[in-house]
Amino acid sequence: MGPRVIVFTDGACAGNPGPGGWAWAVDSGPSGSGCEAASTNQRMEVMAVLDALTTLLPLHDEVEVVSDSTYVVNCFRDRWWAGWTARGWKNSQKQPVANQDLWKPLIGLYRVNDRRVVFRWVKGHSGHPMNDLVDALAVRAAQLQEGRVVTGITPIVGDGASAAGREVTPDTADGQPSLRLFD
Repeated sequence: MGPRVIVFTDGACAGNPGPGGWAWAVDSGPSGSGCEAASTNQRMEVMAVLDALTTLLPLHDEVEVVSDSTYVVNCFRDRWWAGWTARGWKNSQKQPVANQDLWKPLIGLYRVNDRRVVFRWVKGHSGHPMNDLVDALAVRAAQLQEGRVVTGITPIVGDGASAAGREVTPDTADGQPSLRLFD
């Protein structure tokens, strides 16, 4: 397995509920995105982490998940999941936990790999290049209802400067991130 990797994750929804998108990316590494026709922002946040860990855990000794979602980060940092499971998948208000179909496999994956997974919160829309990138990819997936996996090349959001065969302009005329790969 490879060394520790840091992955940034995000979810988006065009309306909440509405068409949803999720994305994850490793700086100078792989990335992934996907969509769901009828979703919520929180659901897409969880899906981004589930897909990232499913993809990256077999390849790395440790995975640090960086998310702007307190819903995701607090679940693991504050062990909400332990209370949910102890209460038969009820939250502290005795209501069914939302998004159980995603939380159950994510928490199962975490429990098997808890010494290998770390969660860290980052403030959203604060100018962090990787957080801005996954936000743009998730928004695009929600709007276009498509996803993709890029292996080995991850776009870097910034001022349009190119590096190692990739260039991303975060804002184009239509408001979509633009990715151009070249030789």
